[in-house]
Amino acid sequence: MLAIPVNPRLENTLNQALPSRPDPALVVVGIDDASLRDYGRPDIWPRELYAQVLRTLNSAGVRAVGLDVLLSGVSSPADAALTPLFSAPNLVLATSPGEGGEAPQPGWRSPTGVSVLNRSAGGVARSVQPFYALEGPGGDRRLVPSFAAQLARVAGADVPADTVPRLLRYVPQDELDAVTRSFRDVVNGNVRFAELQGKVVLIGLTAGGFSGLTSPDIDGLMVAGTYLQARAVSSLLSPPLVRAPLWLMAVLGGLLAAATVWLRGLWGFGAAALALLLAVLGWLVNFLLPGVSLSLAALVGVGLVALERWWQLRSLGTQDVLTGVGNRLAFTRAVEHRWHSRQERPMSLMLIDLDGLRQVNKQYGHLAGDALLRDLAGRLQKLRRRGDVVFRWGPDEFAVLLDQVGPQELPALTEHFQRNLGDLRVHDLRVRANIGAASTSDDILTPGELIEAASRSRYRMKYRRGQTGARD
Repeated sequence: MLAIPVNPRLENTLNQALPSRPDPALVVVGIDDASLRDYGRPDIWPRELYAQVLRTLNSAGVRAVGLDVLLSGVSSPADAALTPLFSAPNLVLATSPGEGGEAPQPGWRSPTGVSVLNRSAGGVARSVQPFYALEGPGGDRRLVPSFAAQLARVAGADVPADTVPRLLRYVPQDELDAVTRSFRDVVNGNVRFAELQGKVVLIGLTAGGFSGLTSPDIDGLMVAGTYLQARAVSSLLSPPLVRAPLWLMAVLGGLLAAATVWLRGLWGFGAAALALLLAVLGWLVNFLLPGVSLSLAALVGVGLVALERWWQLRSLGTQDVLTGVGNRLAFTRAVEHRWHSRQERPMSLMLIDLDGLRQVNKQYGHLAGDALLRDLAGRLQKLRRRGDVVFRWGPDEFAVLLDQVGPQELPALTEHFQRNLGDLRVHDLRVRANIGAASTSDDILTPGELIEAASRSRYRMKYRRGQTGARD
């Protein structure tokens, strides 16, 4: 989860599903089809036409103007008189990436910005950077402000001077149409100054039919590049989207995973859905919460619960429920697993049974008998060495598989077990543990023969004890 703190697909989905309104200060002056019918193609327009629009906007008291039209090329003598107008501090001129942020004409002093947006697969514009690292005319690489960021900064927005991409907030086309005024109307002065006073105005081509000047939108429709720049400006003028810090994601992810494990059941899927809901609620208040990553954390908790249950079910087949040690099936698997390496790694087997368990069950009940078996299993677990394994062999029998113990070491180890199991007692009844042991050797060819040898050893011990008791 921490490796993917950003969820771009979720952000794109929320961006489209929960669109924004354009910033209230934004106005688009669109070079629409009606303007083209009156003045022809923009590449043959005299610059005086743009100057007339700028004069009208300045008279209306706009806050800032962005001219998203590339005015590069040879200027005419009449353009010299326009230099003061194109040197206004509240005017931002668009440049192409190849111009490296230089002014379109010598002597123009208005701020400039490179008219570019970040595009993903399919050419969809999804983000904008305040600054881009571009190569200037002299070959030097430098940071150049983007057109949208420069316009937002001139308008008074606090846009940091960095290259961190900012998400392009999706604004429905009908919302942009509502804040668009025709270029022709502004040239002719057919606008209400009250609608423009204090506004941030973006001038650009909005007419269709121009190849290379339209781009696919996140909804799949083609949209004019000026409208994409309008969304970028609106995104930078509006309160910024705050991305959740990594430490917060670590805490929330850990809490979700822990809560899922604690609640168990199907609650983990509910927690995963809750994480996505939190991402939606966060989006509404300009807070980017990686809901997919948090959902994955909740599902990790679900996976841990499922893994625990699988392990429990698996253990039920090889674990004795009463004592917690391995059962007879586990013993069989362990012996078969170790049998092939018995020559290099000898092993021995102890079989232990209890004399007196039936009397305990009869006199004090089966609960007392169960407690005795658990006591014996616990003692055997404490006596075993690293590599030894304890199993419940039968109702009153246990087996201990001894690792790397040959015939020489077995008698001393058997005596050690016998000595520590000699004080088994239930109230006033003393219970005796009988131990038989055998080691692998050339005479023992199968696991069954090893078990038979240990059983015969145990019966011999019981017989000797019986004989000793009879003489006493």
